[in-house]
Amino acid sequence: MRIPFKTRILRLFGVLPTKTDRRIASLLKLMTLDEKIGQLNQISGNLATGPVSDRETNLFKIASEGKAGSFLNIKSVEHTKALQEAAMLSRMKIPLLFALDVIHGYKTTFPIPLAEAASWDMEAVELSARIAAVEASASGIHWTFAPMVDITRDPRWGRVMEGAGEDPCLGGKVARARVKGFQGKGLGATDALIACAKHFAAYGAAVGGREYDSADMSLRMLWETYLPPFKAALDAGVATFMNGFNDLNGIPATGSRYLQRDILKGRWGFEGFVVSDWASIKEMVNHGYASNSSDAAQKAFTAGNDMDMAGECYLENLSELVKKKKISMRMIDEAVERILRKKFEMGLFDDPFRFCDSQREQEALCNPEHREAARQMAEKCIVLLKNEKDILPLNRSLKIALIGPLVKSKKDMLGAWSIDWPEHSDTVTLYEALEKRVTDSSMLMYAQGCGISDDTSEGFIEAIDVANQADVVVVSIGEKSDMSGEARSRSDIHLPGVQEDLVMALCATGKPVIVLIHAGRPLIFNRISDRAPAILYTWWLGSEAGNAIANVLFGDYNPSGKLPITFPRSEGQIPVYYNHFNTGRPIPEGHTGETEYTTGYIDISNSPKFPFGYGLSYTSFAYENLKLSTTSMKENQKIQVSFDLKNTGSRTGEEIVQLYIRDRVASVVRPVKELKDFKKIKLKPGECKCLEFTIDEEMLSFYNDKLQWVAEPGSFDIMIGTSSADIRLADILEFK
Repeated sequence: MRIPFKTRILRLFGVLPTKTDRRIASLLKLMTLDEKIGQLNQISGNLATGPVSDRETNLFKIASEGKAGSFLNIKSVEHTKALQEAAMLSRMKIPLLFALDVIHGYKTTFPIPLAEAASWDMEAVELSARIAAVEASASGIHWTFAPMVDITRDPRWGRVMEGAGEDPCLGGKVARARVKGFQGKGLGATDALIACAKHFAAYGAAVGGREYDSADMSLRMLWETYLPPFKAALDAGVATFMNGFNDLNGIPATGSRYLQRDILKGRWGFEGFVVSDWASIKEMVNHGYASNSSDAAQKAFTAGNDMDMAGECYLENLSELVKKKKISMRMIDEAVERILRKKFEMGLFDDPFRFCDSQREQEALCNPEHREAARQMAEKCIVLLKNEKDILPLNRSLKIALIGPLVKSKKDMLGAWSIDWPEHSDTVTLYEALEKRVTDSSMLMYAQGCGISDDTSEGFIEAIDVANQADVVVVSIGEKSDMSGEARSRSDIHLPGVQEDLVMALCATGKPVIVLIHAGRPLIFNRISDRAPAILYTWWLGSEAGNAIANVLFGDYNPSGKLPITFPRSEGQIPVYYNHFNTGRPIPEGHTGETEYTTGYIDISNSPKFPFGYGLSYTSFAYENLKLSTTSMKENQKIQVSFDLKNTGSRTGEEIVQLYIRDRVASVVRPVKELKDFKKIKLKPGECKCLEFTIDEEMLSFYNDKLQWVAEPGSFDIMIGTSSADIRLADILEFK
């Protein structure tokens, strides 16, 4: 009898195998090689998320012959139950795992992940994932390919919308919250989804922001910036990992032993399984890293990739590789054990149909509380970028002109990676939401003005006429839902078409103009930023987009969102991010123009248009009385940083206070500042609270040139701010 790898290790340390260990060992003993290889194979049904295979597949035949361990892109109790019944006709009757890209909601569409990161509200982020898991699991789905935890500093990359932005601290907290939300009380609960941290690793650093391209960086950059959110997801208990399409320093992530075996399964002790991205195993032939599909299968498998998504490389090649002794049966058993263990943990061996309850599906997909949570989440995501003369919030008695290509759009409110439902007609548009809030229909007027990608200004005349009849103009512009997302990289991230010209024409009327920008990434809109008196960045907010925006416009919700990623002035600045290194010739502090023989450009400021962590409120906050419990800190010691935050405005509001640290002198160059913690606080007008952060040695540590995690003695700037560019309080800490 061949004993599973984990069982052998446990026995080595005197730990007796569990009932699940014994059941897995029994299964492995009974399974043929082909049946084991079947467990390592994932087949796509409809709703494909990648290039569709030319070969016609009979899903029921594959399931009944045990040639798949998992199906993806199958949804609903009806369909998952039918395929699970087919799997029960196989010789070993091993249940299937059903997977789907549940990225920001299932039936109820929540804001895109980048927007949710702008809330800086981890309870809300966790609730969003929890509701998605409740709905999807009720529909027979076991596994989601989320969260995407890739750090990215390049908004040209289309998948920036799917992550949490540029910062490893914020990204790590979002990763933990989403894993906890998806997996709930733990695998085995019928409302839990298996979460998947992706794309391991550094996929968000694609050269030029081009989808599927290379990532090239130092190992210190990898460990310090790009790996921490993955480690945070693992520490939160994430059950699976997915590798990336990119190569990292010349080795495709799918074939990287360093990433998958040395770091993930070795140093980090990950006990779940790794799935490839869509056909990324056989794509290693295109990389020039494998000579053919057999070579690709061997390299991916020996590197630690357990399951082949949609490529069928394992199905076609592993058996022969085992016969030729290029892959051992021990390695096959180890990979199969990892997959079977998750099926046992989900309770599928005890009841393969425990997620197939049509009544629960109906109740979960029609729960009005889910819509309410989606609206609240969407409100938290909106970022107020500009509000001259307190033009916002709007008075309900004003005559409003609603203008722009996205005023009545439903699909574009949902954004990329939303699940396709015919009933998405229930998505609330901006027009529908405002129409319900005005007391007299004559107080609301509409003109499209232009389409999203139009190159003509023919509609401007009508729009200007409508604007001239109104007291205030609300303009709804941005991207179509297919302009950001996978395979949607853009070299030009200005507003598409003539939308910016439309806003300029409306501003020329002299009417107050409020601009709403819907997008999946940071866009460049300098003319609007300089001219329009009020700007709300509304991302793609999901099913309740219209209601959430209306509540912010009228002041029913005071905007509190802050940017999770830097907004550039020009594509020429990219990559631009707050936690950069200093140089030997830095631009003087606070300088915004050209300075000769210093780092920067001769035609544009180094500063971004809107910095990381930036976002305004309808109220104001004062930061006062910074105190450190001690200004000298020793190894293994913790200190307290306290300060007072006061709401100095006339409205109740929430502030996101941010703790940054800078190591002034170290053995390697350190960033000018690094986010280390943050708090979101709600205060009434005039209310003041004393807030506190704890600083420990971990916060002062970094990877040195030998990749050792160290905290070196020296001086550290302790900074409290309302954004990375607006530090309100600062002091110096000596670490000895």
